[in-house]
Amino acid sequence: MGLFDKIRGEFIDIIEWLDDSRDVMVSRFPRHQNEIKMGAKLVVRETQNAVFVNEGKLADVFPPGTYTLTTQNLPVLSTLLGWKYGFNSPFKAEVYFVNMRRFVDLKWGTANPVMLRDPEFGPVRLRAYGTYTIRVANTETFMKEIVGTDPLFQVEEITEQLRNMIVSKFSDLLAESKIPVLDLAASYDELSRFANDQLSKDFGAYGLDLSKFLVENISLPPQVEQALDRRTEMGVVGDLGRYTQYQAARAMEAAAANPSGGGGEGIGIGMGLAMGQKMAEALAGGAPRGAPPPLPGSAPRYFLGVGGQQVGPLDLNGLRSEIQAGRLTRTTLVWKDGMSGWEPAERVPEVSCLFQPATGGAGGPPPLP
Repeated sequence: MGLFDKIRGEFIDIIEWLDDSRDVMVSRFPRHQNEIKMGAKLVVRETQNAVFVNEGKLADVFPPGTYTLTTQNLPVLSTLLGWKYGFNSPFKAEVYFVNMRRFVDLKWGTANPVMLRDPEFGPVRLRAYGTYTIRVANTETFMKEIVGTDPLFQVEEITEQLRNMIVSKFSDLLAESKIPVLDLAASYDELSRFANDQLSKDFGAYGLDLSKFLVENISLPPQVEQALDRRTEMGVVGDLGRYTQYQAARAMEAAAANPSGGGGEGIGIGMGLAMGQKMAEALAGGAPRGAPPPLPGSAPRYFLGVGGQQVGPLDLNGLRSEIQAGRLTRTTLVWKDGMSGWEPAERVPEVSCLFQPATGGAGGPPPLP
């Protein structure tokens, strides 16, 4: 400051701060040797507080308004200095202007995943991030605990500490909530309000007010999200067999629309359809289509050749019925499982014995007297 500026300062003295930034929380007013004369004007605008500091001690705090500095409105400072002449000479003091507006859209987030035990998926890792809003609520506490003698205190000088406090509290809150991972998205508002209540006391220790706290997203690792996407796809597909047929039909339509594709596409479609059917059968239980094999220990089944037509399968009772009807004779061709070919009925022992007469004849008892 030049000599002319110093002389002009003896006639008029206005102390004010015009803030043209968006991130300055505290700014010290520049003074020539910190001298302030009697009757100086102090202008404190809305969203500001003015703090007078003498020899490292916080003396007086002025809210918004215009003041003429006298012993009447500087009682603490006049007591500290102990003027013998009734505050008629200039005095030395540091003047700090504190920005009381809200600092919005400050970011927070977990640098490392938070380990949790989910009731459905078991151990999982979660990441979370969001925004918060702060303002200076207690000027004296903020100056004593945070700013000190910093001539220009900006918001980024404290955000790292605040972020660490938020992550620590929110991780503990998330673990204690026991909310399933798939239900977290529906609980963002509740988590935000509860975290705000839990963090307000910690912020208040710094003279700050946590005006708003928001949870924007809680996410799983990319690999787990991909697995959930595949699970969702399976739920949307539903019937795998019908989905495979639909895909094959779409492929056939695409092949028909591309006649220059050659015959390789048709082979690929057929193989894909066959594989799809096999997969559908495997998912349905692995049972092949067709008749099941005979149960172990069951009676053999016979087939007859009658009039050039195959008749059967028949059990022994069925063969007796065919004999009584005259369709099964000794020369009728008969086949059963295990025979190499068709044979006349009289050459098949278990069938030929069915032609024996029920009464009389060779091997039978004599007639009654």
